[in-house]
Amino acid sequence: QVQLVESGGGLVQPGGSLRLSCVSSGFIFSSYGMSWYRQAPGKERELVGYISSTGGFTNYADSVKGRFTISRDNAKNTVYLQMNSLKSEDTAMYYCKRGSSDYWGQGTQVTVSS
Repeated sequence: QVQLVESGGGLVQPGGSLRLSCVSSGFIFSSYGMSWYRQAPGKERELVGYISSTGGFTNYADSVKGRFTISRDNAKNTVYLQMNSLKSEDTAMYYCKRGSSDYWGQGTQVTVSS
């Protein structure tokens, strides 16, 4: 079965950094692009960024460009989201998603507050 497990969230001050991880199982990880999404209270879920199956292509929402970096380690079946220069508006539940599918992880909470 397809499983995606996010981790690495927590409480961080504005300007700080966090690295989120999404460990995958139940499919050939290296064959799929992966996405990070987030959802803040009262808001729609939004795409944060995407990384292709090989890691050769990434794209990001305008709100996180220059601050967030998606990477992957196919040997570890893991995709990462490095978040730097965090702002209060980055506070959300962050989710990992497999390619063009409806497979999601349970999410990890990121709270940016002083």
